[in-house]
Amino acid sequence: MKSKNNLLEQLKSLSHFSKNTVYQFGKQLGLEDSTVDTYISRFLKHKEIYRLKNGLYVSADFFHKNKDDISYSFFLANIIRAPSYVSSWAALQYYNLATEAIHSVTSVTSKVTRDYQTRIGNFTYQSIDKDLFSDFSLAKRKFDFFIAYPSKALFDLLYFRTNQFRGLSSEKIKPLITELRVDIDEMSKEEQEKFYAMIDKYFL
Repeated sequence: MKSKNNLLEQLKSLSHFSKNTVYQFGKQLGLEDSTVDTYISRFLKHKEIYRLKNGLYVSADFFHKNKDDISYSFFLANIIRAPSYVSSWAALQYYNLATEAIHSVTSVTSKVTRDYQTRIGNFTYQSIDKDLFSDFSLAKRKFDFFIAYPSKALFDLLYFRTNQFRGLSSEKIKPLITELRVDIDEMSKEEQEKFYAMIDKYFL
């Protein structure tokens, strides 16, 4: 029992961890991998750790201490499926350009589309062509994360909302933005110009 508690204590200091990390800690405590597997199952059952996806976890203690920090959710979004960057509604809200209620962190990935429903929240990943997997940066916060620039967040939102702009002309973009209640006028002039340059390039 002491080794089980010692193992859990070591995990509490980590922002996230893999099953291999738990095995390594287990070895330091003289535990067999099979014993560690049993402990992991018990930790999950008693909600002492939460599963993000197969083989990837966070401790309940660390999560509850940081759950109100949006940078932690965005950081985890990057970790759960990589490479990816936060975009669309989640990014637009982060930049105070939209008020749409969001129920999951939306990210863009060069891998296949996938959703993860976890105890700590829902994470949605939308697949985009590699040549459009661009225009994002690393935000330096308590937890660093990759996020689309405002112009690309809006582009991505429209790209997926309209099924890659099918049947849509460039003239219909502005009315669509208004309909979605995205406040593009609050976006910097430079970002607005970048957005319309992306649109023009896409429709050429």
